[in-house]
Amino acid sequence: MTQAQLVASSLDEETARAEVYGLLAALFYAAPSAELHESIRVAVTEAPAAGALLESSWGELVAAARQYSQTEIAEEYNTLFGGVGKPEVYLFGSHYLSGFLNEKPLVALRSDISALGLTRDEAMPETEDHVAYLCEVMRYLIAGDDVEVANLTRQRDFFSCHVQPWFPMMCEAVMQNPKARFYRTLAAFTQTFISIEVQGFDMLA
Repeated sequence: MTQAQLVASSLDEETARAEVYGLLAALFYAAPSAELHESIRVAVTEAPAAGALLESSWGELVAAARQYSQTEIAEEYNTLFGGVGKPEVYLFGSHYLSGFLNEKPLVALRSDISALGLTRDEAMPETEDHVAYLCEVMRYLIAGDDVEVANLTRQRDFFSCHVQPWFPMMCEAVMQNPKARFYRTLAAFTQTFISIEVQGFDMLA
């Protein structure tokens, strides 16, 4: 991801939305690579227009990337989301929607993903209800070439069923964890972005 891709002012709105989902997918799936960490550190934080809704939380995320090294962020990622057994914070939708992993919400999600003509990459060990996977699906629904699948109606339906119900709960869990530093700012940015998405989709209803 280049600096230009991180700056919404250089992108049209739909491309910017897709890039945000892509960034969230990358950062929630693993600690940032050296290249991604540097891209965030040098990113522009001022929005092209005053009062931009994401400007404050984006600025805090960039500031955190500047404050913490790649190694420190990787250690934090492993502390919060990795390890053997129960993690500090779950990144799977089934946990928040049913209290257990691999439950009915995952079955429903797999059915809807299949209906979109998408399949999980076998190289990905996580189940499809991982936050990063859902962000990638949303990115595809925004930026994909197949207009029968990649359109606002499909985005709204998938978002309302599989993103909106639990992303805010996951963000709260991250922000309330005393071990979260960089990822606290990422969760706050995610929460703000999701609230903007909710408002946008509500306007389509």
